[in-house]
Amino acid sequence: MIEIGMSYAVENTVTQDMTAESLGSGALPVFGTPYMLALMENAALLCIQPELPEGKGSVGVEISSSHTAPTPVGMRVRATAEVTEISASGKLVTFRVTACDECGPIGEGTHVRAIISNERFLQKCNDKLK
Repeated sequence: MIEIGMSYAVENTVTQDMTAESLGSGALPVFGTPYMLALMENAALLCIQPELPEGKGSVGVEISSSHTAPTPVGMRVRATAEVTEISASGKLVTFRVTACDECGPIGEGTHVRAIISNERFLQKCNDKLK
């Protein structure tokens, strides 16, 4: 059961392919914002997935975040997601997301995930090819 206050954290070491320069989101060899957002989403996904029944999953539907400090290649980064709200229907889960490196905070924001039927979601996606 998904509950307010649940949290999960993921860590990674910044590599060259995670930089703004490599991702095309910037011109410098520092930890890229798109990768920071993906790490935040991953923490949220892993926070709630074990609580979902077989065949159910979650997809990100909204994310809003600051990225306030640069992180060099080779430094560890950590993203944490904490459940702050669950919609009345139970279909939307809101998280407070944060990211830090070995020197302190580098970003924070909110993220919303929708609970979905994996099969139905993939069918809807694949129907676009018809």
